[in-house]
Amino acid sequence: MTEDLVLPAPREAATDAPGEPLLEVAGLVKHFPVKGGFPIRRTVGQVQAVDGIDLTVHVGESFGLVGESGCGKSTTGRLITKLLEPTGGRIAYRGKDITHATRRQLAPIRSEIQMIFQDPYSSLNPRQTVGKIISGPMEINRIEPEGGREKRVRELLEIVGLNPEHYNRFPHEFSGGQRQRIGVARALSLDPKLIVADEPVSALDVSIQAQVVNLLQKVQQELGIAFLFIAHDLAVVRHFVVRHFSQRVAVMYLGKVIEVGDRDSIYTRPRHPYTHALLSAVPEVNVGAEDDEEVPQRERIRLAGDVPSPISPPSGCRFRTRCWKAEDKCAAEEPPLIQLSGNHAGHLTACHFPEEPTIEARDEDIVLDPALAALEEDADD
Repeated sequence: MTEDLVLPAPREAATDAPGEPLLEVAGLVKHFPVKGGFPIRRTVGQVQAVDGIDLTVHVGESFGLVGESGCGKSTTGRLITKLLEPTGGRIAYRGKDITHATRRQLAPIRSEIQMIFQDPYSSLNPRQTVGKIISGPMEINRIEPEGGREKRVRELLEIVGLNPEHYNRFPHEFSGGQRQRIGVARALSLDPKLIVADEPVSALDVSIQAQVVNLLQKVQQELGIAFLFIAHDLAVVRHFVVRHFSQRVAVMYLGKVIEVGDRDSIYTRPRHPYTHALLSAVPEVNVGAEDDEEVPQRERIRLAGDVPSPISPPSGCRFRTRCWKAEDKCAAEEPPLIQLSGNHAGHLTACHFPEEPTIEARDEDIVLDPALAALEEDADD
């Protein structure tokens, strides 16, 4: 990328309308080298953390990215926020390529893309007060809000549900949920257009998770900020990805996006076997059901083994080693991410042998885990 690169104009000159593309990712790749050998350490392999994914986040949209641990979700978030340099592919922000932009080139728009980190304990500097943590980004970007930085910090503390009098306290004086609220306030301090929330509730108690998700949902709706919400918990993503503009969800597996569509389509009419397996593991509580009301039974799928190593992923479809529908074609050809017949517009699936668009109970459960199958056989006996 040349030094005369023209990046998007700062927010004052922006005229983005809801529904327009804000962030576009095409063929994004990130490989980490694996070193080995003695005495000379040389590259002996590559960890294919992210291996060619396509995503589009629109202005004001809440977009969910889900998958198992190790599938490349967090790496994708760090690539988008330019905390990591991509190996290949393209990242465009408001139509301008920022894939390999330098620090100076990114300066005009750096404040518009912010991140909420997964761990609320390690993401806050223990030597700084809350006021310093939240005002730090404003100081770095030389932003002087009306009334001064301290006034703005106190306003932000109120927005995220904390007492403005906490301005001079240190992080160790707060609980995990309160610390994450401080992280949210820090992300909001620069009035961003896009926030990447990297599993923002996974380190919190279940009782606190809903509070933080509700806070993020309120921020997204009232301020019109686009969110890329990263999580492994489909139930949390379903709660956050609300009915506001597109509300889409993408499912990742071993560095690839294997299904993407609107929230209702993904949760009620999934087509990829892996998405079916993820949804079958989501606990369902029918609080409003009457005692005599028949509750529809959901399908039950138990996969075998763990996610394969990203250093040497399977050929063809990466899910085939754990899939009950795998055939020779799955090993020979990688399925393209396309719209299948009967799918809603924009619902894309990467599978040679897609499942029926339903999550109702099957005649026979799919149990691929040998240990679980043996336990159930013993129980039957």
